Amino acid sequence: MSQHRNATVATTGVTGALGSRIAAALAERQIPQLLVARNPTAVSELAGAQRRGPAEYADAAAMRQALDGASTLILISGHPTGRRLEEHATAVEAGIAVGVERVLYVSLLGAGPVATYRNARDHWLTEQYIAGTGLRHTIFRAGFYGATPAALADENLVISGPGGSGEAAFVTHNDIAAVVATVAADPGTDNDGAILEVTGPELLTLERAVAKIADATGRPYRYHPETLEEAFSRRWQLGMSGNQIEAWISWYQAIARGDVSALTDVVERVTGNPATGIEHSDWWPEPNTSY
Repeated sequence: MSQHRNATVATTGVTGALGSRIAAALAERQIPQLLVARNPTAVSELAGAQRRGPAEYADAAAMRQALDGASTLILISGHPTGRRLEEHATAVEAGIAVGVERVLYVSLLGAGPVATYRNARDHWLTEQYIAGTGLRHTIFRAGFYGATPAALADENLVISGPGGSGEAAFVTHNDIAAVVATVAADPGTDNDGAILEVTGPELLTLERAVAKIADATGRPYRYHPETLEEAFSRRWQLGMSGNQIEAWISWYQAIARGDVSALTDVVERVTGNPATGIEHSDWWPEPNTSY
């Protein structure tokens, strides 16, 4: 196999908040990349990188073409379509067909077959599939994004949900990107088969997390606790589908039940830099932008 293939990383999700940061971090390390996107014209130019696509995970032929020449695939999860496992599997199988030897998958903290958070169950299924391929792989179970509460806010900057008094070690996009890029740039095998839980530096209730976001942005975000019944009723009245309601409520319930309360030193251990508090995030989404 050629040295070029050994050095090349295919990065997906490069028009999103996480994938774009991973791609930028790899470019800083001068790692050759294939930037895979559904809309390659929206992908920023980076040194040593080629735009590939249009390619969707479910399109096996397009993914084979997009991944050709890479030995490592960084797989950022697709949207929860109800067929996320199948879409991820199609993308990985396309990579195998063109010589990909290693998969780095960004999963979720608390991923498991009976996880409270619906998306965490999806992620566990993908983890199991990847492990079963026999490829070199590393799983990054990322904590909940520190930016997510801002996206969940309504037009009055109120974040309402049944989060109880549970805590989570919210993590920044930049820290996750730094961990993934560091492992991707390392040709060694130390992290093969590993599950790395990537968290922020402290455990926070939603009330404290939202207060930090308010201080950081200078905007009056606030957290309003709801019961499960209130959470369901309000979202149903807003016209949300059952799948949307389950996803939103189960996100809060994962916090309330302690499913995402792990606190690790992975960021510092892998990157050499301490984890970043959410108040130092470089980006805040607008309200009502969570899906």
